[in-house]
Amino acid sequence: MKKVKVMTVFGTRPEAIKMAPVILELKKRSRQFDEVTVVTGQHREMLDQVLSVFHIEPKYNLNVMESKQTLSSLTSKVLLRLGKIIEKEKPYIVLVHGDTTTTFAAGVAAFYQQTKVGHVEAGLRTWNKYSPYPEEMNRQLTDVLSDLYFAPTEQSRTNLLHENHPKEQIFVTGNTAIDALNQTVRQDYQHPVLNLIDTGKKMILVTMHRRENQGAPMRRVFKVMREIVETHPDIEIVFPVHLNPTVQEAANSILGSHERIHLIAPLDVVDFHNLAAHSYFIMTDSGGVQEEAPSLGKPVLVLRDTTERPEGVRAGTLKLVGTDPNTVKTAMLQLMDDNVEYQRMAMAENPYGDGHASQRIADIILNDFIKG
Repeated sequence: MKKVKVMTVFGTRPEAIKMAPVILELKKRSRQFDEVTVVTGQHREMLDQVLSVFHIEPKYNLNVMESKQTLSSLTSKVLLRLGKIIEKEKPYIVLVHGDTTTTFAAGVAAFYQQTKVGHVEAGLRTWNKYSPYPEEMNRQLTDVLSDLYFAPTEQSRTNLLHENHPKEQIFVTGNTAIDALNQTVRQDYQHPVLNLIDTGKKMILVTMHRRENQGAPMRRVFKVMREIVETHPDIEIVFPVHLNPTVQEAANSILGSHERIHLIAPLDVVDFHNLAAHSYFIMTDSGGVQEEAPSLGKPVLVLRDTTERPEGVRAGTLKLVGTDPNTVKTAMLQLMDDNVEYQRMAMAENPYGDGHASQRIADIILNDFIKG
């Protein structure tokens, strides 16, 4: 049988973490698949960290990253540069992930070349086109362009059916984030920041960077975090600060210069997953962290007003707290002081899969190719 050429396209750190297990599965099955990795470089430094960890060498790097570029310029560069590569390689299918600008632009580029699109993590919705922005419309528009839908949960499948996408092309696979965790978390893990945490202290792991939270919302949350640390000597915060200058300025001006607040450089995927495993609970506006934490038994306070991952909220492992100072403070105190509430969230059932999503995705692509 002729090998199936699969082109995987991604550009950011979160995409890379979730696409890496798929790439590794395709490469493992080299008698069946010819895998071509394309990165756009939407997050250049943070993307390179993930590629190194998973030993993935892209065949093409579009190098689209420029300082202060607009969404329009980023989209147009990916569309123009990727189109030429798809035309040259002629893959059977282009795999994209999630909801980034790279995802949407790659979907359009594949469509213009009349090439199939497979959407990994399809069907996530808030139903609010500006929350999160631009991610909500990126994923909706990508699903309009897609031919195979790899939905992580039954809720995602229901969302796609609600929009009248063909049910025979929608497959519930679980989330590839869980596949990645199985390859990164170690019992014997060590990191310098863990040596700074006093024995018996509770470590809160923080990530916050989304566009809609930058500015006043972010500063409000940071002030609450500092207040909690100053009034609770048993708490320490570890915050890998995003490279965005706006995030850096807010974090350093509000959270800096406190002995129990550790502002550190962005972490590679192995370090982040393992520090998450050592944390007491997590505060984040990231989508991927909402999926990873349930596998680690860590409650998550989601620093957003909406989430496209309602399964975690329903299961009880996630709590939407937004950026209102009083709400954030109340939620933090409850997890620190109420052991019943903490255990309820920590022991909630993981709704995001069993760690075999990548295998299912490869099987589905192969079957689709054979049906031809």
